[in-house]
Amino acid sequence: MTTLTVTILVLLLVSFAPSLAAQLPGNHDTNDKSSSLLPPVATNGQPFPWVHMRLPETVSPIHYDLLVHPNLTSLDFTGAVQIQLQVFEDTSTIILHSKELQIAKAELLAPEGPGSLPVPLQVLEYPAFHQLALMSDVLLVRGGMYKVRLEFSANLSDSFHGFYKSSYRTTTGEVRFMASTQFEATSARAAFPCFDEPAFKANFTIQIRRESRHIALSNMPKVKTVELPGGVLEDHFDTSVRMSTYLVAFIVSDFQSVSKTTSHGVKISVYAVPDKINQTDFALNAAVRLLDFYDDYFDIPYPLPKQDLAAIPDFQSGAMENWGLTTYREAGLLFDPNKSSASDKLGITMVIAHELAHQWFGNLVTMQWWNDLWLNEGFAKFMEFVSVNITNPELQVNDFFLGKCFEAMEVDSLSSSHPVSSQVDTPTQIQEMFDDVSYDKGACILNMLRDFLTPEAFKIGIVRYLRRYSYQNTVNSHLWESLTNICQSDDLDEGRLKDDGFCSQEKAQSGAPKWYSGDQLDVRAIMDTWTLQEGFPLVTVEVRGRQVRLSQERYLKTDDPSQTHGFLWQVPLTYITSSSNTVHRFLLKTRTDVLYLPEEVEWVKFNVDMSGYYMVHYEGEGWRSLTSLLLTNHRALSSNDRASLINNAFQLVSVGKVGLDTALDLSLYLSKETDIMPVTQGLGELVPLYKLMEKRDMEGLENQMKDYIVELFRGLIDRQTWSDEGSVSQRVLRSYLLLFGSVRNHPPCVATATHLFNKWRASDGNMSLPSDVSLAVFAIGARDPEGWDFLFEKYRHSQHTSVKSRIKSALSISPLQHKLKRWVNMKSSELSLLLTVLRTISPAYITQNYLSCLHHSELSLLLTSLRTISPAYITQNYLSCLHHSELSLLLTVLRTISPAYITQNYLSCLHHSELSLLLTSLRTISPAYSPQNYLSCLQHSELSLLLTVLRTICL
Repeated sequence: MTTLTVTILVLLLVSFAPSLAAQLPGNHDTNDKSSSLLPPVATNGQPFPWVHMRLPETVSPIHYDLLVHPNLTSLDFTGAVQIQLQVFEDTSTIILHSKELQIAKAELLAPEGPGSLPVPLQVLEYPAFHQLALMSDVLLVRGGMYKVRLEFSANLSDSFHGFYKSSYRTTTGEVRFMASTQFEATSARAAFPCFDEPAFKANFTIQIRRESRHIALSNMPKVKTVELPGGVLEDHFDTSVRMSTYLVAFIVSDFQSVSKTTSHGVKISVYAVPDKINQTDFALNAAVRLLDFYDDYFDIPYPLPKQDLAAIPDFQSGAMENWGLTTYREAGLLFDPNKSSASDKLGITMVIAHELAHQWFGNLVTMQWWNDLWLNEGFAKFMEFVSVNITNPELQVNDFFLGKCFEAMEVDSLSSSHPVSSQVDTPTQIQEMFDDVSYDKGACILNMLRDFLTPEAFKIGIVRYLRRYSYQNTVNSHLWESLTNICQSDDLDEGRLKDDGFCSQEKAQSGAPKWYSGDQLDVRAIMDTWTLQEGFPLVTVEVRGRQVRLSQERYLKTDDPSQTHGFLWQVPLTYITSSSNTVHRFLLKTRTDVLYLPEEVEWVKFNVDMSGYYMVHYEGEGWRSLTSLLLTNHRALSSNDRASLINNAFQLVSVGKVGLDTALDLSLYLSKETDIMPVTQGLGELVPLYKLMEKRDMEGLENQMKDYIVELFRGLIDRQTWSDEGSVSQRVLRSYLLLFGSVRNHPPCVATATHLFNKWRASDGNMSLPSDVSLAVFAIGARDPEGWDFLFEKYRHSQHTSVKSRIKSALSISPLQHKLKRWVNMKSSELSLLLTVLRTISPAYITQNYLSCLHHSELSLLLTSLRTISPAYITQNYLSCLHHSELSLLLTVLRTISPAYITQNYLSCLHHSELSLLLTSLRTISPAYSPQNYLSCLQHSELSLLLTVLRTICL
């Protein structure tokens, strides 16, 4: 072991020291504690008649008639909603949701007939739970149908939730306003009074008033427009199918559109601001292909006559699956063939595939409650890859799926992770579920299950699930039941499975199924181990002759062994050997087991193509034999297998299972690697090593490590052309490598990028740069003050979101900190730049070791950025503006700033305003992290940093 290796290993062990600050989600009290508190009091001082966060089930909505009138001059809106209710228990009280709405009138409508008059309802408000109580003097009788009507008003929201205002600037500099909605997860209540829980499905008939210069969009097609006094127009939309409130959507804007019709007769339209309507063709064609694919794949017709896709200038989420009106960030929908890169093409196609998959998984069949959000998001993420692999084979999406699993594992290896299915109650807890565990881990365990059952059986099972539960709500067990005994027909399957080749073939076969012998396959028992407990297993393999000894434990970055106890998975193992490329299978149900090979082998590779969501450690000569194989014939293993070996080896270094010299020896083969996943994974594991040294001002070792990495990939970097040629994977890899080479000052890269940037600047930005390499060119240009200023001006005036995104990334990684400070002080860029800086300062390690990878100058920049953010963005307003992945990043930064110590004495020394800010921030991040529990885990040095951040954020 070299001196360099020993030093790096010490740094790794120090930097990956786990945080004790994060509380295990499994330790949260899942009981509704609201009933143990003092009785709630309404805003008028009267007792509020309901004490729980969740709504009662005494009544249920059947139909909403909703009228909304936004005013884009005064930036507020008025509305009225009439809700038809079915009563399940005698009651005189109706509890529903309302958030920051001014209720002008509430009444119980009398049965239709001569002389019947509405009955006024008393309205009690309880803002803490976003609830209204409508108190009636008339008893609502079980089995009866009633209607209530409420009139309301509110300001258009300043956040990106509810019914919010948005604006954009035209090419002539004019600022135009629009209004759009984002209701998931709990913000429909901020636009109209409603039963804002996913299980309360209903039909919606929507009317929207607007000026003649605007158009209105909603979930369903417009059936007529009525002209009202004063020139106001009222658009009437068709009645929707039964759906949850979070899927309701409406937009008032001056958008333009392009349209096509699918082979199944569904009208697809893409909407955008007028100046960017010429960037919508790619999305339109992709949406047509994908909706046709899902129609055929699920064998369930898309139930609406139209599907709109709208590019919103100000949009918090990546996209939103509103039924019939999906909404997107502009960067997620707009594509210019002359400006957008291969990565843009891939990303846009994937996000459209995700939202259209939701039209079945999430919209047609919806989780009962947010604890099973993964049934929506995990399936949609998984179906992205299934669909695009078929509709757009040229995008080679299978090359990128494994990266999602690595990202999920990075989060899932921390003590702060949570089960895929986790108990949540409050809106803040619900919002925290929109993370890599629900999305990426959900997709990865579904991929594992498909490999487990076979793709044919899996498809039959999920179609059965969709058919059985259409327009209903489900829990985990409904999915597992649908995937069990898939060849046994029921009424919904009759006529479809009868002639199915897979089931006919299965019945004709004899012998035990491939995964088990003698036992009945229990899908629920297997999958409960993957959804009801956090984390994932580390399977240790030791080969002794023909005998393979297996054991499993939880993989966790912690020094506390108690946190790994009590975990057991049913693991669908796959393996190949030096003697056989046939994929062998074994279901590991116990903590230890033994399997026998037919003969002795030189090597064995478990988790073939990493189709399973687990890591593998090879004891004895296992790692040495696989390293030897990679050095002599790396093509003997698939690119996914090679990437998984790189990932597993370095991840095992961080928990002390493997020596760093073993991982570095394995990485030597990368000098011969050309495939995208092993190369990017290799860089993702190696770059943090020099970041550790950079942070500690260990210049000698830092330069050695940088030289080693550049030398390892020099041949591959030098073979790249500065063009947009090749397959999508080749183009994405080229962009990655040339950016890496430029940032690392590889002379050929710096020279070419400088030359191209100078030519581009000389043309005033009119010269066409190859889009895939433009980020590398911009990154070099941003190192010079004049180049930085030129890029910034182009950023401000560009109408191409993909170009703006690349320029923003280049500016944010510039070493010119005084420029960044100037930029972050610009009001329009505050939040956007902070998030970009956080993402790019230390790419690929946004988890437990995030801050340990920051150089002191980068940490200074981070703190400077935090200081300059507006105080209004701290707490709920700030957090509500974050995408789920960005919220996860913020939480991670705050958690990792501080693993371990504070006392009551220190808290007593805080100024009251500082204490208030600290407690508010912690409560806002997650009520589950109580200040007492969280602060008791802080360490001395990290406490100082945390307090510095909190003081300088807004004081």
